[in-house]
Amino acid sequence: MHNRPMRRWGLRLLWTVLVAVLLLGTGLLALQYWVGSDDFRSRLQSQAESMLGVPVVLGRLHVDPWPVPAIAMDAVELRTGDPLTAQRMELRLRLDALLAGRLEVASLRVQGAGLPQTGIDQLLAAIRGKADAADPGAGKPGGTQPLAVLPRRLLLSDVTWRNLQGDATTIDADATLGGGGVLEALALTVRAGAFQGAQLQASRAMAAAQARAPIDAQPNKPPPSDMRDAASGRSWDIRVQHAGGTITGVLAVQGLTGDAQGVSVRGNFDTRDLELSALRKGAPGPLSGRLQASTTVSAQAASTAGLAAALMTQSRFTVQEAVLQGVDLVKAVQTVGLSRGGQTRLDNLAGQVTTRGAAIQLSNLATRSGALSATGDVAVTPNRGLTGRIQVQLEAQVVGKAVGVPLVVGGTLDAPTVTLTRSAMLGAAIGTLVMPGVGTGAGASLGDAIGEKLKDLFGK
Repeated sequence: MHNRPMRRWGLRLLWTVLVAVLLLGTGLLALQYWVGSDDFRSRLQSQAESMLGVPVVLGRLHVDPWPVPAIAMDAVELRTGDPLTAQRMELRLRLDALLAGRLEVASLRVQGAGLPQTGIDQLLAAIRGKADAADPGAGKPGGTQPLAVLPRRLLLSDVTWRNLQGDATTIDADATLGGGGVLEALALTVRAGAFQGAQLQASRAMAAAQARAPIDAQPNKPPPSDMRDAASGRSWDIRVQHAGGTITGVLAVQGLTGDAQGVSVRGNFDTRDLELSALRKGAPGPLSGRLQASTTVSAQAASTAGLAAALMTQSRFTVQEAVLQGVDLVKAVQTVGLSRGGQTRLDNLAGQVTTRGAAIQLSNLATRSGALSATGDVAVTPNRGLTGRIQVQLEAQVVGKAVGVPLVVGGTLDAPTVTLTRSAMLGAAIGTLVMPGVGTGAGASLGDAIGEKLKDLFGK
């Protein structure tokens, strides 16, 4: 007798579940039909264009109900001067907010995207222009912040960024965003490009802790006080693993949001055990060995596109067990600069590096390897050309008498050359006549010294 009421209750529950599932399925089918319609796509394109300030083209749209409702968009294109494209984008909604009647984006997934830097900069300029036109106070204290509705999580898969020179880098990334779209954490892997295999991690929380710590002049310490804006959400602790070594430090960025005129970047970094020969994919560079360095970074530009050209760095470095490719300094001294090619093994190489955009200046270079030691300064032009001068010292066991020979550095990074100065060539020729063998190097050194004195005398 008691089983009949239980059965009725069970049947009612079953019918209730079936009706709910049927209604949910019907609702999802209706939503799928509506989202996939041309009318919905046109409306969404118009709203996106109004918000971003650039033409937007969307391919097929559909609803992905599991595990949390999402709107998926295929063949997305933002028609900036150099278009930004994506094979697929998924906007996944927050279920708790959806049940409460609010529309909040939990995550944005982007797959197979092409992001040229010129297009990114044009998009940022368009967004800022729209915000300024809609609300002159946007981005200012007390003003309305544009793009208030942003995803809490951003996932990038097979996304290719192309710099102003056309060099492509493909990455996977997982970013967590806080209030106002401020980056809280980032994990990034380079899948393809010059630095393939590099892994980067960024954390705003650690940067905030370091920004409050005391500051001194030692390497791998927090940057100066003008970088301490972690409270505003623009400073991050950075860690990069690549080529068997690590790069750690703090990076501060200003001007990506708000009404700031331009973008500025500052940072302090510490490099440990980075193998130079494995730094870039492809042909090995002119120098191999384990790099240790302390570096400061700064840049200020009107837009993100100009940061690379405006970037300035200063580093103190040492390279252990270095091998210099393309030049044999011992043979260059023995043949007074006539030798080409080869390599020079160095126990240790130290110096300072200053960069401005693509230009590089190496100064206070000092190295030693067995009976060879050298000092000098070398500059690298944006087109990879070399100019400079080094003084090479050889001990007596190499040429029979300790000599120092001045060499002029030329050529390119891929094919460097070392030759004697004109004064040193004359001294070398005289030394060969007076004292063959040893006299060549000694005469070169003496001839260079005489040449420098004549320059001082005649002002040339």
